[in-house]
Formats: sequence, structure tokens, C-alpha cells
Amino acid sequence: MDSTALQIRGAGLGAKLVGEYRGAITAAHFGDVRDEFAALRSGCGVYDLGFRARISLTGSDRVRWLNGMVTNNVRDLAVGHGVYSFLLNPQGHILGDLYAYNRGDSITIDTDRSQLERILATFDHFIIMDDVEVTDLSQQVTAVGVAGPKAREIVQAAGIRIPETEPLQMVEAKCTCNCDCISCTVVHSGEMPQGYEIWVGPEKVKELWDGLVAVGATPVGSEALDMLRIVSGIPRYGVDIRERDLPQETEQTRALNFNKGCYVGQEIVERIRSRGAVHRKFTGFISEDGAQIPVGAKISAGEKEVGEITSAVSLPFAGCEKTVALGYIRREVGIPGREVRIGTAQGMVVQLPFDEARLVREETRLDHQKV
Repeated sequence: MDSTALQIRGAGLGAKLVGEYRGAITAAHFGDVRDEFAALRSGCGVYDLGFRARISLTGSDRVRWLNGMVTNNVRDLAVGHGVYSFLLNPQGHILGDLYAYNRGDSITIDTDRSQLERILATFDHFIIMDDVEVTDLSQQVTAVGVAGPKAREIVQAAGIRIPETEPLQMVEAKCTCNCDCISCTVVHSGEMPQGYEIWVGPEKVKELWDGLVAVGATPVGSEALDMLRIVSGIPRYGVDIRERDLPQETEQTRALNFNKGCYVGQEIVERIRSRGAVHRKFTGFISEDGAQIPVGAKISAGEKEVGEITSAVSLPFAGCEKTVALGYIRREVGIPGREVRIGTAQGMVVQLPFDEARLVREETRLDHQKV
């Protein structure tokens, strides 16, 4: 497994721990993970996005072909905009997730490096007589991310001039970042709250990182990044979304378009929609007493097993420690506020994304019920 371009050129950047994350070796943390998480929530954190891979699709059939491969509408995508999609097998199970961006004369696919090999193989399998050329850009483009309420301010202070954008919109920009002028692509993140992705060539990524840190961005590792992902209720492929899962079970309606026409796996997705909801749903959970929730823990209601935990993290909420988790539960039980048992701990179903004020209200209500 390769290190990210930033790790290679930055010689660790002062990280206290490095490790595997989403298919690449990158910084796990720079010291205090809680401080890094706080920066993402109340300031601006800067993080390595070298664990993402990019694929370019060119050729006259690229739009029609990709539209027939993924679950979202690529055909009507405006230039400079993107969509989140699933890649399915013919049985409707999820082979991977990705973002697709219309670059005008090409389409850029953005996904985790851990998914790259499989997605490339699936694309190769389905390109038959189509005029579509697939190019792996992973060694040509890397990225740095910034997130938090001060993210845009930090990006501007670093010399990167960007207009007002909406999620999954990209713009071409130039930045000085206290170094020679860097041409970059800035993407308004569709995943991280108040976040931007800055795509650059690997040879410029260290200068970009240094420029953002110099104007106040806090270096953040993958551990804090995953905390933010969980609190934001965002499932990760390979962890919260598996091949055995069906699209509607994941609750990621942002990945689905029911008016776009045929695509691989569409028959199953449409059958589920026409016949009614699937039996399971992806949702959030919290342990009432702050007890640890292990990944893989079974969820039960009464004497019946009704779900499982896929991600969990312990965080400070409302002045005390809370363990929040993501997972699947049967729909008839998965009602926000419903008490359940998670492993050996008492827990509660929570609407995503996790919201501190709502968690306090729900726990107060449950405390009153117990009294």
C-alpha cells in the first residue's frame, strides 16, 4: 500500500502517527485528536485527501455510457458540477460509491483508493463497442481538504480566490500560498460540512499544505476526520456500505435518480421502490450512559435481534462523554427516540446527522420517562 503524495513530499508533516486509511498511508493524528475534531467543528481543519483516486473518462460515448453504469443522473449534469452515485452489480448490490464531475470535455470520477482497482475492472468489463477511454489519474492529481466554519475564510486568506459555490460544484482557481503560483481545482465538498477540496499536482501539494497552515488551518489526521464523518452521518464504503447492502437500505437518496433511464442494477432498485421500502435502514445510535459501543455489536429490541453497528466513536457532547454510532436496524424498530439494546449497553435510535441540542432533548425525555 502506497503513502499519499503529501506524506511522501512532506516527510510526515509532524504527524505523531501514520496509518492506513481508505487505501493509502496517511497521517492518523498530529497530537490531540479531540483538538483536531474541534477544529473541524468550530474553526478550520486541513487534511490530506491523498487517499482519494481520480479516473478520467473521455470519448464521444462517455456521458451515455456512464449514465448507464451508475445510479445517479450523469446525462443532465451541468459543466462544473458533480453527483454522488453507486456502482451496482446486476443483482442491485453495491460494488462501490463515487463522485462524477462533468469537466466539459471529460468526466472525472472521484473515489477511495481502496475501491480503485475494482471500479477500473468493472468499467473495463462493461466497455465493449463504446467510444470511452479510461485513464487513471491517481499519480497525476492529489488533493488537500479543509472543513469547518472558517474554511472559506482560510482558503481565501491563503490566496485562493473562489466564487460562491454550491455542494459538488468545482471551479478552476489559482493560488499563491506563499510560493510560486499554483493552478488548482477547488471543489465545494458534498460530504464534509462547510468543506472544500483543493486538487493539485503532487509536486505542489506540500506548498499548498504549508500555505493553508500558515494562515491558520489546523492540521488534522484521519482519526478526527472519521469522527466528523460519523457525527455527520456519512456512511463509508467498505465499512458502513457493503456489497451485500441494497441502495435503499443505506438511506443515501442523494445517490439515486429514478428518472434517468436504464443502468446496471436498475431493475432491482425500481422493484424495491414500486413494492415498498426495504426491511432495514441505515441510521444513528447513542449509548445512554456513555458506554462503549463496539463495531459489529448486535442491536436488539426485547428478545429479538434487529440490527448491527458498523461505525462508532466516543465524543464530548453537551459537556460529557457520549458514544455515537452508525448502523442498520429494521425499519419498524428504527424510529428516532426508540430505546434499544446495543451489545450489553442501553442505547437509543437517533436521527442523522447527530445534533448536540437534539441529543440533549432526547436524553432528557428518556430520563423523565425512567423517573
